[in-house]
Amino acid sequence: MLNIIQLLPDSIANQIAAGEVVQRPASVVKELLENSVDAQAKTVQIIIRDAGKSLIQIIDDGIGMSETDARMSFERHATSKIRSSDDLFRIRTMGFRGEALASIAAIAQVELRTRRSDSGRGSDELGTLIRMEGFELKTQESVSCLPGTNILVKNLFFNVPARRNFLKTNSVEMRHILDEFQRVALAHPEVAFSLYHNDSEVYNLQAGKLSRRIVDLFGKQYREQLASCEEETPYVSVRGYIGKPEFARKTRGEQFFFVNSRFVKHNYLHHAVVGAYEGTIQDGFHPFYVLFIEIDPSHIDINIHPTKTEIKFDDERSVYAIVMAAVRKAVGVYNLTPSLDFDANVNFLPVTPLPRRSSEAQPVTEPEPRNRSALRPMSPAWSAEASEQKANTGFDFPRKSAANWQALFEGLEPTEKPATEETNLFENRSSAEKPSETESVTLGSRVNKLVTSTVALEGTGAIIQVHNRYLVTSVQAGMLVIDQRRAYERVLYDQYQAALTKRNGVSQQLLFPKTVTVMPVDYNLALELRDDLTSLGFLFDEIGQNAFLIQGVPALSVGENEEELFANLLAQLREDTGRLKLERAEVLARSLARRSAARQQKQLAEPEQRALVDQLIASTNPSYTPNGEPITTILALDKLAGLFRS
Repeated sequence: MLNIIQLLPDSIANQIAAGEVVQRPASVVKELLENSVDAQAKTVQIIIRDAGKSLIQIIDDGIGMSETDARMSFERHATSKIRSSDDLFRIRTMGFRGEALASIAAIAQVELRTRRSDSGRGSDELGTLIRMEGFELKTQESVSCLPGTNILVKNLFFNVPARRNFLKTNSVEMRHILDEFQRVALAHPEVAFSLYHNDSEVYNLQAGKLSRRIVDLFGKQYREQLASCEEETPYVSVRGYIGKPEFARKTRGEQFFFVNSRFVKHNYLHHAVVGAYEGTIQDGFHPFYVLFIEIDPSHIDINIHPTKTEIKFDDERSVYAIVMAAVRKAVGVYNLTPSLDFDANVNFLPVTPLPRRSSEAQPVTEPEPRNRSALRPMSPAWSAEASEQKANTGFDFPRKSAANWQALFEGLEPTEKPATEETNLFENRSSAEKPSETESVTLGSRVNKLVTSTVALEGTGAIIQVHNRYLVTSVQAGMLVIDQRRAYERVLYDQYQAALTKRNGVSQQLLFPKTVTVMPVDYNLALELRDDLTSLGFLFDEIGQNAFLIQGVPALSVGENEEELFANLLAQLREDTGRLKLERAEVLARSLARRSAARQQKQLAEPEQRALVDQLIASTNPSYTPNGEPITTILALDKLAGLFRS
């Protein structure tokens, strides 16, 4: 019987090893930047072409390498940092040449020029040139070059076409490169970095303090929101900057943890930071922070993931508590939390406070309503008001509401479980199928085949709004509850989808155009999606590096801050594109609908309530949001009765 276990050839073994380290061009940028930092470079230049697919070049002024070290750096398991197994648990450096270069050389064409500088190890008059191709040495010779290291990585995955085919578009790959660049640049503000993509300057960061590095990376507007955070303990120290609560965003991506100057992802510690903001930011919002944690390397394990972005602490609870305390103290020191007023009646804030030194009771005054119009009786003839509401909200309010829309619920059994794809509350209907005032509406749903009972709205079908969040009405089976924000999201999504499909989105011209500055990755994203953004109603021109002049916004978004709308939409789109495996137009419609719907948790007049329900029924899927969240639910009579049983 023949033996079946064989040793792999070096070429295949190297490609397998490269797969763990090099997943995309951003992986190469990360490894080479960390090598430059470890080489004590003070200035690092990055040149990218075609999002790193055709060229990645890193030039640094570090200590460089001798001829022997340069050749050895391409060998597998070669390193200058580890001499024994104990060194694995005392690593404070970012990477080492032999870890990255061997893997990169296995799947790319690599050219290395290096020369030792006068750094105490001696200097060389000539440098070394090495060319590698698919881990095969092509050239090694002495050349004249500047001190430091200049490495070119060409045609990534040229010998592994299957891997190359799995790379994303240039904009997506460039976004990943910028993410890695930002992390290394934040971790080392004492190093000057510059980044060029296709001969265009993206970043030119001068060496300086961390606060300046944050502003240079993310924009001048961050100068106003930074608050220093620092805590020293014998076990761990925390330092860095947090953002003020009023600058918290609904999108994540600007939260950075560095452990011993190495970027890590740690949901447990993120929970600690968010917990420190409790009571100061809304649910679903995320604060900005750049926090550095210094700890003895013997207390952590960084080798649980090939990219070393995940980490374990030997005492996570202590680190959690210290991080939370540090952030909470920073929030308090900078007066970010509301101060407690012990004279105020916490249950009725507008009420006149009681006197401190007198036993005589003060008369209680009723608070003045903020919106006097909310106390006025509603006129039955609301067509004029509907026109005004349309101008404010962008929604069409029908003059004749569908009187029989409650018949859509015929044949529904009450259930305590959320509706599924098999039991949607509504059948998909096109706008052409809207019911007339006298026409009886019935629903051809599969649910109607299962039951014969009738669920109809009682009385006049009045709608009640609860806490500006839910619309409630009675049906024969119990109580129908509609999530107001999600209903808006579904209606808006359908309208944005139609605008993208027909390329006929309505734009509201701005009387005074607004200037907005965005991050480089968002700038490139906006240029790539210009046609789709224009179809939605955005009109803008580029006026400089990472800056746009906004001249028009979608008519459905009138009333929002135009600069925030545009910038936050791009940030949301960037996050959703990486998370959702969908077409760009689909992600754009979802992102803008969710963004616009977030501001719809407000008091609605009766015509607005009716119009929202009517448009929800006419939507493509009234039961679910584009992300699959349920919009409606029925509280059954028996469940309601059970709440009152003793």
